[in-house]
Amino acid sequence: MRLLLANDDGVYSPGLLALAHVARRFGDVRIVAPDVEQSSMGHAITHSRPLRVKRTPIADFEAYRVNGTPADCVALGLDMGDADVVLSGINLGPNLGNAMWHSGTLAAAKQAALLGRRGIALSTPVGDDEPDFAALAPHVTRVLELLLSDADASALALVNVNFPPAPRGLCWARQAVQHYDGVVVPVKDPFGRPLSWITVRPLEEVEEGTDLWAVREGYVSLTPLRLDLTDAAALEAARARTPSA
Repeated sequence: MRLLLANDDGVYSPGLLALAHVARRFGDVRIVAPDVEQSSMGHAITHSRPLRVKRTPIADFEAYRVNGTPADCVALGLDMGDADVVLSGINLGPNLGNAMWHSGTLAAAKQAALLGRRGIALSTPVGDDEPDFAALAPHVTRVLELLLSDADASALALVNVNFPPAPRGLCWARQAVQHYDGVVVPVKDPFGRPLSWITVRPLEEVEEGTDLWAVREGYVSLTPLRLDLTDAAALEAARARTPSA
């Protein structure tokens, strides 16, 4: 199996290297990742300038850095050489609920799906210290065993995975959409001039069965996603109110 690894934290992220060590048990690994952090970049594509790819061996892995976005890296990585599956992560920070909309980690996996490959995004929370990737390795292995060996791979073309710090099991979960954790925090610079941070705040309410709930309960959440954003119910209601001419 040919595996392309990408992320949004940058080519030197410890999470990317941790994922590469686990992924090599399942096939040939090639890394194509941003040269600098591209967190919360979403599914941006660079079209206003050319992109540069530089060979950047990491440990004993074939790796390249790109002066572009996570989605750029997947597009270029697949152009450099085909892959069966794209693994994105392990992200330093969760990508749960509505955070999926602006996640660069998930965007890399989505780009894979757009190009007809399977995409799997993997993330874990970050506290005061770096995540314990050695402790997470058995759980990452279990997830990849499950997803890469699934007989009906077409049904799991795009999956978002989030690991709590100390997992106690796996949980298939739906995306939490009831609450958004984004918030604007006003601050001032050293001269007293107003500035703003766009950041996130903890959510107190979580709905059982969602990805937020699963990770809060200590489970690895696995959420199958799709590229079709159509609201089927709203579409049918609109057609009923206003039939096409």
